[in-house]
Amino acid sequence: MLSRKTKYGLKALSYLARENSKDPVQIVVISEAENISQKFLESILLILRKAAILQSKKGKGGGYLLAKPAEEITIASVLRVLEGPIAMVPCVSLNFYEKCDDCPDEDACSVHRLMVQVRDTNLGIFENTTLADLIATKPKD
Repeated sequence: MLSRKTKYGLKALSYLARENSKDPVQIVVISEAENISQKFLESILLILRKAAILQSKKGKGGGYLLAKPAEEITIASVLRVLEGPIAMVPCVSLNFYEKCDDCPDEDACSVHRLMVQVRDTNLGIFENTTLADLIATKPKD
């Protein structure tokens, strides 16, 4: 399940991508436009800035803007920063692998095999979808 932090992070990044401004956007503007608590949003944007997904400018006219074009920001990169592992169980994670304590043989484990398929399918979507794709998607009627 997607956490609120990640959902709000994607909403804020989508807002910035749609604005496509060279000038920083203030947190209060994003907060009001996306109906996100300003205090919670501040912590999310700080994480994204530290991960070089966002840039910030302090002072008058300050705020946040994308650190690179929306076409270069994958959903997978955002999820890994805000959510951690994309895999549902640690024994199939590519970046955060951990052996399961209760599983003597991963190759014989039916849950492991299923979770590898789930990971690969999800990862294919997340790595091949950019922020630009996300904002270009039109809702279906």
